[in-house]
Amino acid sequence: MIYSYNPQHVGDTLIVIAADDQGLEQTVERKFNIAQIKNSEGTVVGYNFFHLSEYLTLTGSGQVHPTAPQIEVLNQQLQLSGFHEAVLPTEEAPKIVVGHVKTCVEHPDSDHLHITETEVDNGEVLQIVCGAPNIAAGQKVVVAKPGAMMPDGMLIWPGVLRGVASYGMICSARELHLPNAPEKKGILVLPEEAVVGAAFTVGK
Repeated sequence: MIYSYNPQHVGDTLIVIAADDQGLEQTVERKFNIAQIKNSEGTVVGYNFFHLSEYLTLTGSGQVHPTAPQIEVLNQQLQLSGFHEAVLPTEEAPKIVVGHVKTCVEHPDSDHLHITETEVDNGEVLQIVCGAPNIAAGQKVVVAKPGAMMPDGMLIWPGVLRGVASYGMICSARELHLPNAPEKKGILVLPEEAVVGAAFTVGK
């Protein structure tokens, strides 16, 4: 789940993104102060919680990270509004983490893309297509897994690059909005002691 709250520009509305809408048409069902959004296949892709401050106080702007008790309040509001089958998870694994590039081979249909197998946690390995010139097997890197929101608001979902499936993004310092990020293209390579699966804190 991705939670976004920007009262200055959007108003007192919490936007919850549950899944990629895949570019399909959307339908909206509103009950009281909550709207449920589905794509044309019937998949719930998100919720809008209107007049949020009447029952919940969130600090920050942009992507926010509600605590487990705050998510319980949101779930109570879903139930009270009549969305009885809707449940927001109270605990989720981090979406931007340290990864380990286990393999890296050239893309068969590109002169600059590479196909990697990158471990992200507890043996979970994602196939990620990467265009950075400095990508190589053995590196510790920063991975934005599917469902991540980058500091500039871009959402990361599974995709296909030149016919090859890709399940995430290996990030550069600029994409992470790190201070003094180099202008030169290339992914951020972390020290060898970085712990695979550990959450990585991005800039603003």
